[in-house]
Amino acid sequence: MPYTIAIKRIYQAAEPEDGARVLVDRLWPRGKRRESLELTDWYRDASPSNALRRAWHQGDISDAVFAHRYRWEIEDDPDVLLPLMRWTREGTLTLLTASREPQHSHLPYLRDMLLKALETEDQEADDRTPASSPCYADQVKPADTDDDNASSEPPNSRH
Repeated sequence: MPYTIAIKRIYQAAEPEDGARVLVDRLWPRGKRRESLELTDWYRDASPSNALRRAWHQGDISDAVFAHRYRWEIEDDPDVLLPLMRWTREGTLTLLTASREPQHSHLPYLRDMLLKALETEDQEADDRTPASSPCYADQVKPADTDDDNASSEPPNSRH
């Protein structure tokens, strides 16, 4: 299922096609009153930690290192993505930041993690994932009732 997740600056005017507008920054944007932003929520939990954010903005770590560490922070608490996933399933989700260049902020990384989490959840809901690792479902052919040689043992089993 295709999902729409947009990225914008908090300082841009709200538009009807924005859907759920969620500010995903640890810090409140300067000079902005909450009432003027038409926010659905201010969701700090999915933003990078202060230490990681500072190290990246000061140039102490590269974009690649930031991406890995940010992904690890999110993986430490995968439930942190659930509210954002719910809003995405309801329609368009617009992730907002106070950053001057939203496309060079943490939001593209967050969008990628959200889309991957949604895809994984959709696959599991469609029951396309095996129930267990030693699942032989795709290897075993359905037994014919006429076939006397049909075996009920999984392939490669030892006798």
